[in-house]
Amino acid sequence: MNALITVAAFVAALAVLIIIHEYGHYLVARLAGVKVLRFSVGFGRPLWMRRSGADATEWAVCVVPLGGYVKMLDEHEGPVAPEELHRAFNRQSVWRRIAIVSAGPLANFVLAVVLYWMLFLHGVPEAKPIIGAPEPGSIAAAAGLQRGDTILKINDEPVAGWQDVRWRVLQLAVERQQARLEVLDRNRRIEWRTLELARFAADGFEGDPLARMGLRIYRPDVEPVFGKIMAGGVAERSGLRSGDRVIAIDGRPVGTWGELVASVRAHPGKRLRLELKRGQEEIGVELAPEVVEQNGERFGRIGASPRIDPQSMQGLVTTVSYGPAAALKLALVRTWETAAFSLRMLGKMLVGEVSWKNLSGPVTIADYAGQSAQLGLAAYVAFIALISISLGVLNLLPIPLLDGGHLMYYVAEIIKGSPVSERVMELGQRLGLSLLLFLMAFAFYNDINRLLSG
Repeated sequence: MNALITVAAFVAALAVLIIIHEYGHYLVARLAGVKVLRFSVGFGRPLWMRRSGADATEWAVCVVPLGGYVKMLDEHEGPVAPEELHRAFNRQSVWRRIAIVSAGPLANFVLAVVLYWMLFLHGVPEAKPIIGAPEPGSIAAAAGLQRGDTILKINDEPVAGWQDVRWRVLQLAVERQQARLEVLDRNRRIEWRTLELARFAADGFEGDPLARMGLRIYRPDVEPVFGKIMAGGVAERSGLRSGDRVIAIDGRPVGTWGELVASVRAHPGKRLRLELKRGQEEIGVELAPEVVEQNGERFGRIGASPRIDPQSMQGLVTTVSYGPAAALKLALVRTWETAAFSLRMLGKMLVGEVSWKNLSGPVTIADYAGQSAQLGLAAYVAFIALISISLGVLNLLPIPLLDGGHLMYYVAEIIKGSPVSERVMELGQRLGLSLLLFLMAFAFYNDINRLLSG
C-alpha cells in the first residue's frame, strides 16, 4: 500500500510540475504570436493525443513521464511555409525568445508562490520550537541547549514554529555561520546560546541535518509500548505485536521509549532479549536489530514505533497563519530564499564544501512524495512547492539543452550582435547532454546507496 501511495504521489506531483512548466512556455509563445505545434507531457511514443485550436496544436501524453516539451514552428526543425515565417520561433526578436524560454521556470516559481500563499493563509499545524534532549557531543549540546528549551529567536529573528527553526539553521549552516539563539528555559528564564555551525560536516546535510546537530523536536516521555509494527521488519518477524510493553532488555529495566530506542540503536546485529508484558502475560522475545549504515554511522533498527497518547501532545503543537497580504509577502520571501538556498548548495557542492551525496534522484524524490502525501495535504502541497522551485532553478542553470542554456546563447547573441553559430550550439548540446547524463547517473547512484543503507 505504501509503495502504491509513493508511486501515485510522485506521478501526480510530476504531472503538475511538468504541465505548469510547459504551459508557461506555451502561454508566452502564443502571446508572442508564435505557432505551437505540440504540447507534450512526457517523451517517446504518445499514449494519448488530440488536436485543438486554430493551429491544430497537438496535445499529447507520452510513455516516458520524466519531463515534457512545447514544440514550436521553427526553421531549424524543418521547412516553414513563407506565409508563416513571421510565426516561427527563430524569427522572433531575441527579447521575445528570452521571454518564451524564461516563462517555463518562471511558471514554476509562480506555482510555488501560490502554494505557499495558500499554506500560510490557511495555517499549518506544526511543532512548537521546543528542543528535545541534545545528543552528547553534538553542536547543540556544546552550545548548552537542554531538553525543554524553547527557541524564541535566531540571530534576532523571531521563530513561530519548528519549520522556522529548521529553515533558518539550515541557511546558516550552508554558510558556516553562527546561529545565536534566544531561548526560554524550563525555569522561564531568557538565555542565549550559540550554535557553532562551522563545525558541521560537509556531508551532514543528507537525511535530517538538524538531528545531527543535536536539534530534535521535544517529545514528552513515551511509555515503551509498541504502536505500529512495520511490515517485514525485525519486530514483525520476531513476533512483536502492537500493545506489547517492554519491561526489560537483557535484564536491564526499561522505563521509556527513548531507553528502548537507545538500546536497539547501540546493538546493531547483536541478539537482545526483550522481556514483554502482553495483556496479563509476561513473555520473552529474542531478536537481533537490523544493521543500518548511514552517513558513516552504524546503528540498529527493529521497525516499530511507539503508541502515543494524543493527550500527551497537547500544548506542543501550534497553528501558524497569516492575513492575505502578509501570507503573500511571506510566500514570495520563502520562494526567493529557497531558490537562493538551492543555488548556494549547488555552489558549495562544486567547491567541495557540501558533499555530492546530498544530490537526490527520482527514487529519493518519489520517496519524499510518498512520505509527504501520507503526512497530509499540507505536507504534500509544501513538497510540491519545494520541488517546483528546484525544477525552476535547475532549468535556469546555464547548461545546453536546459532553458538556462538557451538563455546563455541569447545573452551571447545580444553581446556579439548575431546568433551563436550552429556548430557552437551543436557542441554545446553534446556537452550539455553528457553533463546531464552524468548528473542523473550520480543522483541515481546516491538513490541506490540510500536504499541499501536503509
